[in-house]
Amino acid sequence: MFLRFLTLSLLILYPVAWFAPLMRAGLLPIFGLSEISVLTGLQSLWGSDAVLALIVTFFAIFAPYLKTIGLALVQWGLLDTRVQPVLHVLGKLAMADVFLIALYITLAKGIGLATIETAWGLYLFTACILASLALGMLTERTAKIGKTPD
Repeated sequence: MFLRFLTLSLLILYPVAWFAPLMRAGLLPIFGLSEISVLTGLQSLWGSDAVLALIVTFFAIFAPYLKTIGLALVQWGLLDTRVQPVLHVLGKLAMADVFLIALYITLAKGIGLATIETAWGLYLFTACILASLALGMLTERTAKIGKTPD
């Protein structure tokens, strides 16, 4: 039952993470920093590069949420456990988005033209992705030993 509760809690935490500030960025800290969230970043990306926006939207929103929904369905016995390798791949794709954000922050800091500070939303989003990966492994493990996921 505990695994099910944690999985369902991710369905609430993901949208919070999408609206939460991932970073604060600006040219000079004197003028204040703009907060960037997953959704504001996607909005900006849609205006400049629709193909990249589609890819990032899939990685940041659809992959983790579909994985979590699929995992919940497996845990409740509404989806066959043979789908778990696909769910695991979706989790890895979602982790790619965290990597892209970290790479962006590292590159921007390395150039030195902008000021970038990480914000609490980046940690929440990363924790959601990592929790989803861990819950997927635990669910797979309990299915292999023949128990229903707790």
